[in-house]
Amino acid sequence: QVQLVESGGGLVRPGGSLRLSCAASGDIVNIYTMGWYRQTPGSQRELIASITHGGNTNYRDSVKGRFTISRDDANNTSYLQMNSLRLEDTATYYCEANLATRTSLWSTFWGQGTQVTVSS
Repeated sequence: QVQLVESGGGLVRPGGSLRLSCAASGDIVNIYTMGWYRQTPGSQRELIASITHGGNTNYRDSVKGRFTISRDDANNTSYLQMNSLRLEDTATYYCEANLATRTSLWSTFWGQGTQVTVSS
């Protein structure tokens, strides 16, 4: 079974940086896209950034120029580099992968979530 394990969250001051990691493992044939989402209490989960197998990226406007998504296909891992963090970036961050396995052409898997808290 495919599993996505997240790491890298924590408490940082405004203006600080964090790098989130998402390592996928299991019976993976190909990962089409990987994305990072975030959610705060009382709000719905929103897409922050995504990256295709070819390296094409998309970002939510509020994080453009501050966050960078990347992927290491040799290790089935995605990263979210978060710079110039703001109070409003505080949220639980979830990684997602859309991929193919031996038994499914398209499947979506989610990480367990990692907390990012920006506070002075």
